[in-house]
Order: sequence, then C-alpha cells, then structure tokens
Amino acid sequence: MVYTTLLRRVESQIRVAVTSNMKVVYKIADNIISSLGITTAENMAAINHGQSGITSHIDRYKIPEPFQASVVNFERLDSYFRTFAGESQYTSFEQMLISSVYEASVHTNIELDSPETLFVISTTKGNVSLLEPENENKYGHDRVNLWASADEIVSFFRNPNIPVIVSHACISGVSALLVAKMYLESGKYKNAVVTGGDVLSKFIVSGFQSFKALSPTRCKPFDSLRDGLSLGEGAATIILGMAEESDLPENSIILNAGATSNDANHISGPSRTGEGLFRAIMCTIDGIDTSSFAFINAHGTATTFNDEMEAVALSRANLEHIPVNSFKGYIGHTLGAAGLIETIICSHSLIDGKYVKCLGFNTLGVSKNIKVITEPVAFAGTECLKMASGFGGCNAVIHLKKHI
Repeated sequence: MVYTTLLRRVESQIRVAVTSNMKVVYKIADNIISSLGITTAENMAAINHGQSGITSHIDRYKIPEPFQASVVNFERLDSYFRTFAGESQYTSFEQMLISSVYEASVHTNIELDSPETLFVISTTKGNVSLLEPENENKYGHDRVNLWASADEIVSFFRNPNIPVIVSHACISGVSALLVAKMYLESGKYKNAVVTGGDVLSKFIVSGFQSFKALSPTRCKPFDSLRDGLSLGEGAATIILGMAEESDLPENSIILNAGATSNDANHISGPSRTGEGLFRAIMCTIDGIDTSSFAFINAHGTATTFNDEMEAVALSRANLEHIPVNSFKGYIGHTLGAAGLIETIICSHSLIDGKYVKCLGFNTLGVSKNIKVITEPVAFAGTECLKMASGFGGCNAVIHLKKHI
C-alpha cells in the first residue's frame, strides 16, 4: 500500500543513464546575461568578487511597494544587440535570448543554421508582458505565445528545425538540459543550443508579492533569518555536443546524468519530506561514486520551506557531508534562466577548482546539518550536483563532471 501511494505521488520521473565506453554529452560554449554583465566572463568576475546584482526598486513596473530584484541593463544589451542584428524588432525577452545565443556561438564553429543543430528553449513566462494593456499591440497578437517567440528566435539564426520549448516552472533550465541530452543521445542531432530566460514584469513581481514570498532585503539562502526570495531576470545559453570522452579537451564539462520528478505535493508548496527531490537525487547518483563530489548547488531560494525541503532531501540521500551553496544571493531567482545560469556557474567553479560562497548566508537555519559554503576556497573534487525545484512539486537534478 505504501509503495502504491508513493508511485501515485511521483507523477513522472526521467532517468538519463550513465553508460561506459560511449560518447558523452559535453558543454562546448556558454553565455550568461544578468544584472552582473552580458558575458560569462563578466558574470564570473563579479561573482568571484562577492558582488550581488540585487538592488532595491520602488515604483518599477508601476508597482508601488518596494522590492529587491536583480535586473538586466537593457540599454547596454540593446547596444550590443544592434552590433550584430541592426534595427530588428524583437521584444526584450527575444533580444536577450538571441544575444545570449550569439555571444556563446562566436566562441565555437557550430553551424546554428544546420539541420543537425537543435534549439531547446527554456522559459516560464516568455513574452507575458505583452498581455499588459500598454504592450498588447506592439508586436502582434501571437507573440505572447511561447511557440511564436521561439519561432522568432530560431528564425533569426535561420535554423530549419522546430524548436523544443521547455516550460516547467523553475526547473525549466535543468529540464531543458536533460531534454537536449536525450535528443543528442538519440543520434538525430549533432549539437544542441539550450537557451533560456525570463524578463521581470508587473505580472511576475505582483504574483510573487501575492504569495508573500519576496524578501524586503537581499535573500539569505539557508540562513536562520531568511525571509523570502529575491527575483531576477536574465538569460543563458549552453551549447552541447557529443564526443568520445577520451577525445575531449582538458577541463571539458560533461553532462553525465540527471533526473526529473514530481511529488504532486501542492500547487506552490514543496514537500515537507523532500520525497520528489530525494527520488531525483537517488536516480541521478545511482551507480556513481559520490566521493569525487566537490559540492552540491541547491535551488536555494531562501524561502522557509524550500531550503528546509532541500536540506531534508540531502540528508535522506546521505549527502549532508558534501558542501552546499546557492547562487540566488548574486543574481536572484531568474526563473526560466535559473537552471542554465547556475549550471554555467557550477561548471566554471569545477574548472577553476574554487568554491562559490553562498552569499547572504551566516547562521544555519534548517533542521539538517548541511555544510553551507561560506568561503571561496580551493577544492580537489571534479564533480558536482545541480538541483532545482519548482511550483507543483517538480524537481530536477543533474550530475556534472570535469574531464581531466
């Protein structure tokens, strides 16, 4: 009876198997656009200096209540966009993703217009701001639909394939990576461009305010005084390919395994037992020696119940001893971009062999004795887990490995 009940609680679970003597999916190039910059290098430099892009906003988006958020410098982004796109008419959301893909691609020889290149697009809201009265007639009726904005993005790069759209709450970015991995392993495509993002708007900010979920100060993941999340906007791109592991350049990052789950616990509240995340973790690490894990990057929203749920899930998985961090204190919760941005930060942390401290954390405020990272010191491990959780009880976990 217990087994049947648990099966019913987990609506879906996908496992990407770890195999030997086969080609692996690896990261070819990446880009981050956030409040901290419009390149990965700018973002990582700011993060390594402990800089946060979260600031206070009053009357932004015509919202009278002050709130903390991490916002993109769209004037600077627009200037960059015009250097390669001219005067083309795109929404801020589309402009951000196109710029991110372009910036990532200039560091590769990948043919973005090839039938062998698949675009996977991650977002939670897309062009939702076009529903607001002042914007509804700017770009046409269809542009608010995710498929329409996705078509605009892939058409810019003259890609002939129908883009795959992943809109799965706050695990969208991590889920998109797993979807891309499966497509590459099927042999149908040679490369996958995984890009995602979200732009803040009145709809989004007021929605989180209605949940009483926003902190009046910069968020404090896992801290005893945490009192809510900080929102953020941004975009990120990870270009993936496949190769024999022995042929990879040194310090390549391999997307080794992963899983998604849904505990169907509540429309917005996470499971108190961490059941869904626990299952995604166990499915991901099945057959993997965790002794090489340098750290675990949590979703770490700094809300009371999410941080506790993640701590419980890690404890149940016997991973309490592995150092844990959250990146939300640097760039806020970037929604559909979060899984991608944070995976990129994880990969560069592995390459550099140095922890990214959990900005905003001071005193442990969860019931399990997890080891929250407080200093950017060096480490010797070559692998990590990246976790994400979202509304509706969805969870995702991926395992990253540095090729040495």
